[in-house]
Amino acid sequence: MPEVYVHAVEGRTIDQKRALVKDITDAVVRHFGATPDRVMVQIVESPKENKAKGGVLFSDR
Repeated sequence: MPEVYVHAVEGRTIDQKRALVKDITDAVVRHFGATPDRVMVQIVESPKENKAKGGVLFSDR
């Protein structure tokens, strides 16, 4: 069973998440030969104050 984890800063809409997991599932099916019901996608969201890039918190951008 293929598993894909997406780490992202919070703030995406439910429709954006639906579209992302659909596209990821389709790609895994196409490239790994898995069936869609065997593909697990998990979105792991971090609060903006818990994630930084370039030494600056996303909440401070």
